[in-house]
Amino acid sequence: MASPRTVTIVALSIALGLFFVFMGTIKLTPRLSKDAYSEMKRAYKSYAKALPGLKKIGISSVLLRKIIGSLEVGCGVVLTLVPGRPKDVANFLLLLVMLAVLFFHQLVGDPLKRYAHALVFGILLTCRLLIARQSDDRPEREDSREEQQVNDQEKNKVKQS
Repeated sequence: MASPRTVTIVALSIALGLFFVFMGTIKLTPRLSKDAYSEMKRAYKSYAKALPGLKKIGISSVLLRKIIGSLEVGCGVVLTLVPGRPKDVANFLLLLVMLAVLFFHQLVGDPLKRYAHALVFGILLTCRLLIARQSDDRPEREDSREEQQVNDQEKNKVKQS
C-alpha cells in the first residue's frame, strides 16, 4: 500500500500539473476561452509597460506571455506525466514563475483578488516540493545515529581502560 506521503505527492503533482497546462494553454491560444485569452493579453501588456527594461532587451508583452505560457505548459506536463527528479525541477521552475507573476501583479498595483490564485498555487507548489524533498528513511537515520552514539561511547570506554 502506498504511503500517505506518496499519495499526497502524486495527487498534488497531477492537480498542479493539469492546472498549469490549462493556464499555460489559455496564455498561448484563444481556443479554450476567448475572454480569458483577451484578459491575459491585456494583463501582459500592462506588465510590459511597468517594466521598461524588458523592452530594452527585446522582450515584448507577447513574447513574455508566450514564454510564461510555454513554461507553464511544459512544466505542467512534466508534473503530470514524468516520474522522478524532473518533477522537482518543474516544480521549482513553476514556483519561480509564480513569484514572477506575484511581482508583476504588485508592480501594476492589482488588487488581491486578481493574484490570489498565484499565492495559493505558489503555496501548493512549495508544499509539494517540501514533501517531495523529505527523506523516506528519516526514522532509519535516527536509529543509525543512536547506534553510532552507542558505538562512540563504547570506543571511549575501551580507550579509557
